[in-house]
Amino acid sequence: MNVRYRVTLSEPERARLEGLVAHGRTKVREVKRAQILLAAAAAQGEAQIAAAVGTSLATIYRTKRCFVEEGLESALHDAPRPGGRRKLSGKEEALLIATACSAPPEGRARWTLDLLADRMVALTGHPNLSDETVRRRLAENELKPWQQKMWCVPTINSEYVARMEDVLELYAAPADPKRPVVSLDESPIQLIGESRVPLPPEPGKLRRYDCEYVRHGTANLFVCVDVNQPWRHVKVTARRTNADFAVFVRELVDLHYAEAECVRVVLDNLSTHSAAALYDTFDPAEARRILRRIEFHYVPKHASWLNMVEIEIGVLKKQCLDRRIPDVALVRSEIAAWEKARNESGARIEWMFTVERARKKLGKVYRQLEAGREESSRQEVARKVAA
Repeated sequence: MNVRYRVTLSEPERARLEGLVAHGRTKVREVKRAQILLAAAAAQGEAQIAAAVGTSLATIYRTKRCFVEEGLESALHDAPRPGGRRKLSGKEEALLIATACSAPPEGRARWTLDLLADRMVALTGHPNLSDETVRRRLAENELKPWQQKMWCVPTINSEYVARMEDVLELYAAPADPKRPVVSLDESPIQLIGESRVPLPPEPGKLRRYDCEYVRHGTANLFVCVDVNQPWRHVKVTARRTNADFAVFVRELVDLHYAEAECVRVVLDNLSTHSAAALYDTFDPAEARRILRRIEFHYVPKHASWLNMVEIEIGVLKKQCLDRRIPDVALVRSEIAAWEKARNESGARIEWMFTVERARKKLGKVYRQLEAGREESSRQEVARKVAA
């Protein structure tokens, strides 16, 4: 470091460096180099600059040398590094992708990095191949064969549209105390206890709990939410049977909506969600009495997102049940406290999806239905002419 490099900045260079330091959105390395150049231009000593910027004398020397010999861009940015030669050629990478997309070896559920590396060694002339090489080449192509995703594509036909518009019209209808609209669904919950007492949080320490737990079985939650009022109710049951559903429906019409003429209930297509469940549980006269005061409206199959209560169940699990709760009694007390507080807060679900938006969003489906009607009309006319 015998050569002394003197930094002299032009006005545009000074303005750019000051902008880099002021904005603070650039890489830390570039900001530090800008600070070094500004300090050097102000004739500060290297020891003073190192203490102020928090860097080494060698870094200051290299930055000043790059600026004097190669210019501002070279001083701020490192030259691109070539890196090591890629082990896999273009054809070999294509072979790797094809292998990862093929069926896994017999006895294996899916490809792993180890299996792919071994297969590529067998298919190519490489003596060995690391898992990291395979991972990087797959990552470049956004491919993860060890992961999988389940999907369910609903059949969007006239039945789907009819049920969807029926539910959406219920949501959009004016509030009628005599004919309230209630969204209903069920959700299972596991009863989990601690194997060891968790340690409470402390300043600088998170709450700590043991990875081991004790499973105490399961319970079921019946959840309903009023579409037009800030009210929801949760009932915890041990099981999810026809009888449990029938009893919950009777409580809905006789206890929670005793003054209503008819309770319109939106629910999914679970096998227990039917009028038959009431006849399986009560005598015919009682079942018929309840059914006179209730009206079931079903969302389309594989379209539970249309059931408004799904949103409320998500809130319940996040705010109240996102922890280990060992027994049904504690679940009931905790949910009762959550339910009371949420009802008193006036929280409501703001439903934005309407029939008009559905017809716009699913325009292709509606055009297909229209084409089907026109084709049926043409066939009918042709039959009449032929007759």
